[in-house]
Amino acid sequence: MLTSILFILIGFVLLVKGGDYLVEGSVSIARKAKLSSMVIGMTVIGFGTSAPEMLVSVNAALADSPGIALGNVVGSNIANIALILGVTGLLYTCVTDSHTLRVDLPFMVFACVALFVVGMTGEIGRLAGIVGVLLLIFFLIWQIRSSRRMGDADVPQAENTPLHSLPVSAIMVVLSIAAMIFGANILVEGAKNVAASLGVSERVIGLTVVAVGTSLPELFASVMSAKRGETDLAIGNIIGSVSFNVLFVVGVSAAISPITDGTTAFFYDYLLMMGLAFLLWLFLFTRRTLERWEGAALLLLYVGYIIHLVYTGSAV
Repeated sequence: MLTSILFILIGFVLLVKGGDYLVEGSVSIARKAKLSSMVIGMTVIGFGTSAPEMLVSVNAALADSPGIALGNVVGSNIANIALILGVTGLLYTCVTDSHTLRVDLPFMVFACVALFVVGMTGEIGRLAGIVGVLLLIFFLIWQIRSSRRMGDADVPQAENTPLHSLPVSAIMVVLSIAAMIFGANILVEGAKNVAASLGVSERVIGLTVVAVGTSLPELFASVMSAKRGETDLAIGNIIGSVSFNVLFVVGVSAAISPITDGTTAFFYDYLLMMGLAFLLWLFLFTRRTLERWEGAALLLLYVGYIIHLVYTGSAV
């Protein structure tokens, strides 16, 4: 028990400090490369913190269990929007820009709708998976070029964040992401052991501790970004993670092994994922701001979703 508690504490520290240095290194990269906070959030932070989902889904596809890969992505996206932005929005008012509303959020919503449409055919085949991966790559190339054309006007000023050289910043980002993934793993392992010793069932542990565990890097990255005043990084992290999960993680998994039986098993989860994506877009569209009451609403939706899973057993 004491070892498990120590794992939880060490994991928590690694997540907090890793998130802090990840933001610091990412802002430095944005300044040096003349990229916007949103682009860095969608690429460096969003993709880096999605590494646990990527590993789980690819391993599932290689083990000929592509359904697990799809369930992992849909469940993670629900947690990304409702849990992570819910907690972040509840703690800090998050402000974004018009480009995010016109381009980034619609792209994320499009990706979620596309997954639903293709999934409803009964199979996500290799061709669809490859198209998804290529679509994400082309979108990111266009985003980076657009951001660089904007020049310094859209580059984060990082008033409260120290700036470092590009090599140092890159090392900080890589080590921070690695520390956060390792911290999330040992925190989840410790929490599982503590829960088991207290008599909590494996099913409940899986629906709560393990499900939330793979989203911890995104959670701490977003919270630490918002704490430093880099709210575009916080929102960009989630937009990037959701888009990456749908187009790249599902795409690579489907390219390895076509995903079948995605129609009935995930129908309501698809709908919730799309509904949350549209709701986030609506919240930000009104005043380009995610208010604290809106964060609370997202968080309550996630709590309701977890309660529904626990009582019905319809886990993704």
